[in-house]
Amino acid sequence: MIPEPIAVTLLVIEVLDQLGVAYLVGGSLASTVHGELRTTLDADLVADLHPEHIAPFVKALASAFYVDEGMIREALDRRGGFNLIHLETMFKVDVFVPKLRAFDREQMRRRARHVVVAEPELAIYVATAEDTILAKLEWYRLGGGVSERQWRDVIGVITVQAERLDTAYLRCWAPSLGVADLFEQALAEAGAH
Repeated sequence: MIPEPIAVTLLVIEVLDQLGVAYLVGGSLASTVHGELRTTLDADLVADLHPEHIAPFVKALASAFYVDEGMIREALDRRGGFNLIHLETMFKVDVFVPKLRAFDREQMRRRARHVVVAEPELAIYVATAEDTILAKLEWYRLGGGVSERQWRDVIGVITVQAERLDTAYLRCWAPSLGVADLFEQALAEAGAH
């Protein structure tokens, strides 16, 4: 039995796959994959949507989701986000169009295949542990440094991944995202200098 957040997110991922849109799962689902389990109120996807994808994307999801085509077009124009609401469960999937930064390209390039069901095999692309940390630190900073959930997710990923983390990669990208100080603070708090 697939948990509801993943089952609903898979409906969106299936459409992205059909359209040939590169995507990755980020946010709380990614931090749960790499860190500590926690309940989530939504799912976050980064999807490299282009204008030609909008109409078929909306058509494929319209029967199961509240989907606003105008909101999607606006998100593409400003390289921002939009949300989809699953009508049966009211579970929300936030979809972000990647910004045109080197980090966003690297994050998509590094995404990792993660098997969510063994038989028959079902896999999704998830942000790496390092990119999950960086993205969550950036959201934490943008939110004024007050989200305990974001901070706990970062500490959880650092703690669980420990020696497997590529700290050189993290220290390379953290300054460009304006989170170098937060990363060092998180390392210290997690006891993972």
